[in-house]
Formats: sequence, structure tokens, C-alpha cells
Amino acid sequence: MNLSELNHFLAGRTSVRQYLPDPVPDKVIQEILKSTSKAPSAGNLESWDVIFVTDEGTRELLADAAFLQEHVSAAPVVFVICANYVRSMSRYEERGILYAMQDATIAGTYLMLAIHAAGLGSCWTGAFDDEMVREILGIPGHIRPVTLLTAGYPGEVLPPPPRMDTGEHVHYGYW
Repeated sequence: MNLSELNHFLAGRTSVRQYLPDPVPDKVIQEILKSTSKAPSAGNLESWDVIFVTDEGTRELLADAAFLQEHVSAAPVVFVICANYVRSMSRYEERGILYAMQDATIAGTYLMLAIHAAGLGSCWTGAFDDEMVREILGIPGHIRPVTLLTAGYPGEVLPPPPRMDTGEHVHYGYW
């Protein structure tokens, strides 16, 4: 893949909030999950964990925790990407908290791109009640959910909003 092909691939990924009810085969989910292990991480500790949820009742509870965002319950799969503080802090002490958050975000991004490569739609959902998600999924206190990444076969796909010119976000040598 060259840079032009990469940019074309990235431009084709949009946030999907309407999904077909068709389940995603386990084999596809497992292939998608392999991508997370390819993500770089601080000290190669992979201080992230992923919970994937296909149960409808649990997805409905997660949608409640996500301030009633309907796409969370509508998606056939919700990947909950978590930062594992203890794993990172074992080497980096307090700084490990930041590294675990970064590692989880990067792993989630790899996962999102793998979902796109599998021909599925996804939506990165960062607005949710951490404590509710912990309780619903039995997540230990030293693990922090970072995102709910929905995935499934896209229903109606709306055109993405116009993007800002990257020149506003890129600074050369100084601010």
C-alpha cells in the first residue's frame, strides 16, 4: 500500500450510527482483534485490554451508560477498549497511567481501522459513565474503560461532515 492508497482507505472510514441487525461472525471478530496486538505500546507492555460484547441486553445497558446513545445498542458488537494501569505502572510508576491511556487509544485506533478493513462500520464513542461501564462488565478498579467502539454492517450511511483544513492543526517547528 502506498501513501495515496492509505489516504483513500482512511477517507473511506466514517462514523456509523445505524447498523443492520446481522451478527458479525466470530471468525471476523477474532481477525479484527488480532490487529490490536500490532499496535505500538510503551515498553511493549500492551497495557490495554479489550472486552467485546455481542449480547443484546448487555449492549442495551452499555447504551444507557453512554447517555442513551442508540448506536451502542444497535451495533451487533461493542468493543470496550480499556487502559490497564497496573500493567504499565509496573515499569513506569505514576507515568504508567498516561502510557496506559495512550496504549489503549492506539490499540483502539488499530481496532477501528481493522473494522473498516473488514468491510464493517464503526463509531468511536468516548462519552459514557465509566463507573456504570465498570459495573455492567465487572471491570476491576485498576482498569479504565477508554472507549466503546461499536461495529457492524452499516445501515444507512450519511455523508461525513466537511473536514477542517489540516493547515489549522499542523504547526511547523513552533506554535
